[in-house]
Amino acid sequence: MSMKFNELIRSGTNFEFVGKARTWFTISIILVVVSIAMLPINAATRGSMLNWTIDFKGGTEMILGFGKPVEAGPVRQALKEAGHDNADVSAWGGNKQGYLIRLPAFGAVSKQEADKVADELGKKFNDRQVLKAIWSGDTLYVRTTKPISQAEYSEFLKSIGLEMKPWTADQEKEYSTPLAATNEYNYQVPVHGLDRKIQQAMASKLGTEVEIKQVDAVGPKAGQELRNDGIKSMLYAIALIMLYIAFRFDFRYGPGTVAALLHDAILVVGIFAVFWVEFSLTTVAAVLTVIGYSMNDTIVVFDRIRENEHKLKDKKLDRVINISINETLSRTLLTSMTTFVTTLAMNLLGTGLVRNFAFAMNIGIIVGTYSSIFIAAPILLWLHQRYWSKRPIVTRRVSIESA
Repeated sequence: MSMKFNELIRSGTNFEFVGKARTWFTISIILVVVSIAMLPINAATRGSMLNWTIDFKGGTEMILGFGKPVEAGPVRQALKEAGHDNADVSAWGGNKQGYLIRLPAFGAVSKQEADKVADELGKKFNDRQVLKAIWSGDTLYVRTTKPISQAEYSEFLKSIGLEMKPWTADQEKEYSTPLAATNEYNYQVPVHGLDRKIQQAMASKLGTEVEIKQVDAVGPKAGQELRNDGIKSMLYAIALIMLYIAFRFDFRYGPGTVAALLHDAILVVGIFAVFWVEFSLTTVAAVLTVIGYSMNDTIVVFDRIRENEHKLKDKKLDRVINISINETLSRTLLTSMTTFVTTLAMNLLGTGLVRNFAFAMNIGIIVGTYSSIFIAAPILLWLHQRYWSKRPIVTRRVSIESA
C-alpha cells in the first residue's frame, strides 16, 4: 500500500517572482523610509524615538497586589497625588487585584528632592556642624563634628515624607563614636525605597491592603549602556553574517543577504515605532533571532540557486533564480507558517515580555520570508547583470569550473 503526500506547492509550479522585482523593491523602499522617518517623528512628538522600557531609559517597575478589586483609575489618581504623574498602570494577572506599575523614578528621592533634603538637614542640625550630606541611591551619607541620634534622623525624615530604615545595634554603636583621625562622625542613613513609598500611598488612598510582589529598578546610566549594547549586538551580528557569507558564497551573494537582514531589522523596529509598542531587551533578542532566521531562509534559497546554476547552464540567471525560488517555496512557507503559528499563540495568549518577544517574531517572520524572495535574490541578479555578466566569457567559464 503506497502512501500519498499532499504538497503545499506542487512540483513544476512556476510563479513569476523575478519579473516583478521592481514593484516589490519599490514597496520595500517605501516601508524602510517610513520606518526610519518614524524615529525622528517620535522623538519630536513623543519625546523618544522608541517606546523604551525601563531596561533602556531607567526607572522602576513593580507589581502590586491588592486586598480587594480596584479599578485602574483610582490607582492612577493615587499615584498622581503621590507625585508620580507619568506612571504607567496596567492590569496584571487577569483580575483587578493586581497591577503592573512603571515609574520613571529610580529611587525614593529624586535628584532635585535629594539636594533639597540635604539643605534642610544642614539647617535642621546647624548646631551639629553638618560638613557633608549627599545621597547615593536611597542612602543619605552625612558627616558632622557633633553626634546626631537615630531618633533625630528618623523624626527629620518623617517630617519630609520619608521613612528611615533602623540601624543595627552594631551600626548604632559605630555611629556614636567619632573617627580617631578626624574626630568627626560619619553616618549612613538608609530610607525605605520607592516601593515602600508607593505601598503606603496606595494603602492610604485606596483603603485596602497592598502587597509588593515584585520590584525591578534600572538606573538611567545603566539603561543607556544597555541600549547602546543592544544596538551594538545587532550590528555585530550583521557584521559576522557578512563575514560568513564572504566565505560561503562569492561576491554576488553577499550584498543581497546583508540588504535582506538590514531590511528585516529596520522594518521590525519600524513597526514598534509606528504602533508605539514597548521596546525592551527582549525585543532586541527577538530582532537578533529574526536576523538569524532570515539569514537561514536566504541561505536555503541561495544554495538552490547555486546548485541550479551548474545544472541549468542553458538558462539565463533570471530563469535559474525564478526556478530555484519556486523549488524552495514549499519548504520556505511551511517553515515560516510553523514558526509563525507558534509565536502567534504566544502573542495572543502571553503577557508582558512573552508577548513583546512574540510580537517582534511575528513581524520578523513575515518580513524575513518576504526579503529572502523579493530582496536578496533580485539583488543577486542585479549584481550579476551589472558586473559578472560583463566579464570575458573565458574568465567566467574558468570561474564556474573552479566553483
